[in-house]
Amino acid sequence: MTDKGAKLEFTGERFTPECVREIWYEHWHRYAFALPLASGKRVLDAACGEGYGSNLLASSAAEVVGVDISAQAIKHARSTYADRKNLRFEQSDAASLGFPDAYFDVIVSFETLEHLQAHEELVAGFARALAPDGVLLISSPDKHAYSEVSGFRNEFHVRELYRDELLALLSPHFPQIRLYGQKLLFQSVLWALDGAGHGDASYTATGDSKSITPGLDYAPLYFVAACSRQVLPASLPATSWFGDREESVYTHYNGEVRKNMSAGARIAELEAEIDRLRDSTATKAPSQWLRWLRRR
Repeated sequence: MTDKGAKLEFTGERFTPECVREIWYEHWHRYAFALPLASGKRVLDAACGEGYGSNLLASSAAEVVGVDISAQAIKHARSTYADRKNLRFEQSDAASLGFPDAYFDVIVSFETLEHLQAHEELVAGFARALAPDGVLLISSPDKHAYSEVSGFRNEFHVRELYRDELLALLSPHFPQIRLYGQKLLFQSVLWALDGAGHGDASYTATGDSKSITPGLDYAPLYFVAACSRQVLPASLPATSWFGDREESVYTHYNGEVRKNMSAGARIAELEAEIDRLRDSTATKAPSQWLRWLRRR
């Protein structure tokens, strides 16, 4: 039996809250982005995994149901998040949902598409279980940036999509789609400390700083699509920011820089010592040969 508070082993297949740095930001940001949409609504978290995201959504939703195909994940979630009275977990295949038509106001499905072949069945099932004015939030890695450009192969990914393939999958069911790009970025941020001002201004520079253009001009690593049959909620933002006060990624980065600088300084010291030893050997060698010749 899974004890309350026990950790679910991280195998690389699904995120757990104990993960740190980049993957932590990516996963938590998606659920934080969904949180305002879930307020007072009936929500499905499809492929909920460990249950951390379902638990977050339940802090504002009227009801949250988390489903996952893994019996181990569901057992863990039921034990760990048992205190939430408006939250329940069910073992189920996300591509074969057993809920009534139009049952949910909001469906979120993050880190799901790429893990199965049955994309069409998955999206059709979401459309059936979603209310006519409901919203689907679904994520997908960009095959080009995630796999082809990086040269990285994720062993748990079964079927990745390009941007046009993702839109072609969603559009037959949802005429209203807003596609968001997601990627960790190194940014300098200015914000009004008195809360004044309005709107957002962002800029992207080339590496040589010869060109600075308005907007976030990056290749997304992931897509998050907001989909609906009707007009998308006006509350959906143009951009969404997420971070932690401890700045864990930046702190780790600075720590690595300091270690590399320290190692570089030590390497320079050792190289200087080697040069001194070489010079010393070269100076002593002639006198040693002269003493040997004189003895002859």
